[in-house]
Formats: sequence, structure tokens, C-alpha cells
Amino acid sequence: MFPFRKNGAPGVTWLVVGLGNMGDQYDRTRHNVGFDVIDLLADQLNIPVQRLKFKALTNTAELGGAKVLLMKPVTFMNLSGEAVEQAAAFYKVPPERVIVVSDEVALPPGKLRVRPSGSAGGHNGLKNIIAHLHSDQFPRVRIGVGQKPHPDYDMADWVLGRPQGADRDAVDGAEARAAQAVEAIIKDGVPSAMNRFN
Repeated sequence: MFPFRKNGAPGVTWLVVGLGNMGDQYDRTRHNVGFDVIDLLADQLNIPVQRLKFKALTNTAELGGAKVLLMKPVTFMNLSGEAVEQAAAFYKVPPERVIVVSDEVALPPGKLRVRPSGSAGGHNGLKNIIAHLHSDQFPRVRIGVGQKPHPDYDMADWVLGRPQGADRDAVDGAEARAAQAVEAIIKDGVPSAMNRFN
């Protein structure tokens, strides 16, 4: 049952937030896999995610039997929490119904990790969301983009680079599974999604 807002329309019960940076120079980079997953969901649901609201490009959709707000924060990655906090406050969505999709350098390219909660693991976008929600109890879908090739390699250069060849194929496959995992979390819960996708 959807909570009803004052205007009588069913309210959003989940936020699905893809992390990334705006701009063509960031398109399809390792750091933008979260945006890619939101774009995939938008294509599957046949809705454009382009309404500027809560410091994010947004649209509402039916997914997994619930009404969700798809979000691509337009702040830079390390300020993503500002957008999430505004939307969560407006729709009164608790942290455990905020699904965040992000890149993960600690996982090999194409590996997926669904978690109910946890630390930021050095990810500045997640760190900022935890700070703004005052909670780390939100589900996340992390997409492996692989470790930087050697210790001296600059981490920013790595995550802002584009996967090539087999890595690209692996990441693309993981993005498609991540879109399915988001729906599974909403429909069947995090434990079930973890069993299926981890």
C-alpha cells in the first residue's frame, strides 16, 4: 500500500540513486556506472530521467510493484548526499528504502555486490550520502570496475577512465544485472537479491 501524500496521489516509496558525474567527459567512465544503470532502467521503463528536482535528474516509475524515484544527482559525485537527503525528506523515504548504485574498485570488472548497509569503503559518493542521511543502513548495488593497474597509478585517473575490451564487456554485463538487482531488492528484499546476484 502506497503512503498517500496530501494531494491524494500515491507517494514514492523507494529512491533508486545512480552515482556519477554530469558531463560528456565522464560518460561511460568507471565512476559513472551508477548513471548507466539508471539510464538502462529508464530505457526499460520507457521514461526519460531528465526532470531537474532535488539537485538531480529524476523521474518516477513503477518498478518491482512499487512507485520509485529514479535519480542521477547533478552535484559532483562527492556531494551526492545533498540530492538524496532532499528527495528522502520530501517523500519521507527511510534509508532502508534508498538503493544506491555505484562503482567499486575492490571488485574485479563485472562482479556485482549487493549489500543491505555498510561503510563507504573509501567511496566519496557513498561517504557523502551516509553523512547526509545520518545512516549507513541503506542498500547498495556495487559494480566491480577493477583495481588500478599499479600502485603509483592515480586513482582519479583510473575511475575517470573508460573500461576497454573485455573489461568493457564485463562492466556492461554487470550494469544489466545491476538493473535487475535493483528491481529484485524492491520486489523480494535485499537477502533474496544478495542470493541471486552476489
